[in-house]
Amino acid sequence: MEQVQPGRSHLLDEALAATPIRHGFSTRKGGVSTVYQRPYNDAPQPGARPDTAAGSEVLPASPLAGTGDLNLGLTASDPVEAVLENRRRLVAAVFGVPRPLVTLRQVHSDIIHTAGAEHAHLTTLPDGDGILTDTPGVALGIQTADCVPILIADPTRGAVGAFHAGWRGTLAAIVEQGVARMHQAFGSRPGDLVAAIGPAIRPCCYQVGHEVVAAFRARFSYADALLSHPAAETAGGLAVLPSVAGEVANTLALDLQEANRQQLLTAGLHPGSIDVLAVCTCCNPDQYFSYRGENGFTGRMMAVIGS
Repeated sequence: MEQVQPGRSHLLDEALAATPIRHGFSTRKGGVSTVYQRPYNDAPQPGARPDTAAGSEVLPASPLAGTGDLNLGLTASDPVEAVLENRRRLVAAVFGVPRPLVTLRQVHSDIIHTAGAEHAHLTTLPDGDGILTDTPGVALGIQTADCVPILIADPTRGAVGAFHAGWRGTLAAIVEQGVARMHQAFGSRPGDLVAAIGPAIRPCCYQVGHEVVAAFRARFSYADALLSHPAAETAGGLAVLPSVAGEVANTLALDLQEANRQQLLTAGLHPGSIDVLAVCTCCNPDQYFSYRGENGFTGRMMAVIGS
């Protein structure tokens, strides 16, 4: 997958880019938002709360001059006008022309919708974390800020899918279900599909508790290949062994990108038709928004796709 360049608004997957399908994984570069701008947001802001449906306190705009952030989520802290302009910019950059953008109210579920152009004008977004379409000229958009974005294309039939997979969606196998839904809705054959797994939090920064570990082990036969002990840390010049550190903290590192790659393989995609951008959003805050890395007060990237 193509690497991000400074100031670049989105990434392209080489395999998807070789098809007639247009797509992009946004970065945080090239927008007009300022409320989440770094280094203004390097430290937790006094009185700030994570963005929620109920809202959060609005902080003063960043004093930094120049290009703002490309926040694509309708969060409580960023003016709607700024987000809509950011979305317009991303759609124009990816598709070259304006087109309807279909999004969802993401709820960490395995709910998948089939969409048409009319869905871009809904005032109340449906709950869900996966969208499918075979309607030309429609863009599908999935928002993330550490969770895994997955884009799937059927170049033969012009069908596409976009999926948001946190640990709950991954545990529910949303992307595996998505491949089955594309077959049911459009006749897409798994062997014809091309998939790209975009930037997400990596095991270096993503530890989960024993309840999540147990749930993954109960669901997936390959779960242990997804789990590892947290990286060793040093304290007072002494190295803490990773195994001991993991046992004491009662956590293990989880590889969500690999989990979703395994689901695509299980669904019947060819290994060579699945690309993974193994870049950690939490480790690269200058390029990506990270919910964990920025203490919950952050913007949203968007993965978009359309025929």
